[in-house]
Amino acid sequence: MNLFNRVVPTRRQAPAVPPQRPGGTASPTAVLPNPHLADLTGEWVVDPAHSRIGFSVRHAMVTTVRGCFLEYESRLYFDADDPTRSRADVTLFTSSVDTGVEQRDAHLVGRDFLDAATYPRMRFTSTSVEQAGADLFHMAGELTIRGISRPVVLDMTYIGKVTDPFGYDRAGFDGTTTINRSDWGLTYNSRLAEGGAMVSEKVRLQFDIAAIRTTPTAG
Repeated sequence: MNLFNRVVPTRRQAPAVPPQRPGGTASPTAVLPNPHLADLTGEWVVDPAHSRIGFSVRHAMVTTVRGCFLEYESRLYFDADDPTRSRADVTLFTSSVDTGVEQRDAHLVGRDFLDAATYPRMRFTSTSVEQAGADLFHMAGELTIRGISRPVVLDMTYIGKVTDPFGYDRAGFDGTTTINRSDWGLTYNSRLAEGGAMVSEKVRLQFDIAAIRTTPTAG
């Protein structure tokens, strides 16, 4: 039985303007600095209580199933002076997947999909960062699922930074990318009578991140 077929209630950039060169034309690749990034340099972690690391996939060609991972570990670093030196490392615990349907979640953590008993973690580790706009970044990295590592590129948008009532610095980022799940060995599927797939090969990954600056350790 394909458990994606259940129908139940669920739980729970603007482009940069190139600076003008005196007596010349603007560089097509130049990016205006964003002054709001200046004080972001340092180590950060994702706040699970106010973040969502999730996915969405087309089901039966006509609707969308959405889910997320409830447990993960993270280490983030942002360099405001040179954003290309920024980096991210996020480990997700595959058994924590949540789509709002317990039987479907059990199917996802089983051998047909994530095989959490054999591969309890999936991981994204950045390899490079390119600033594409005042608030837009392309973060390339390695995504590892079921022991298979392949390159992906996240489109990351900087939302803003605040200091919360408890004195913690918080920064927001939205990221997304689309992968073909078969590239990571997630090949389980069944066919519809009309000839289409019950579960799309394409999966959209979504990173709605609220990051908290970590407290510097004493030297």
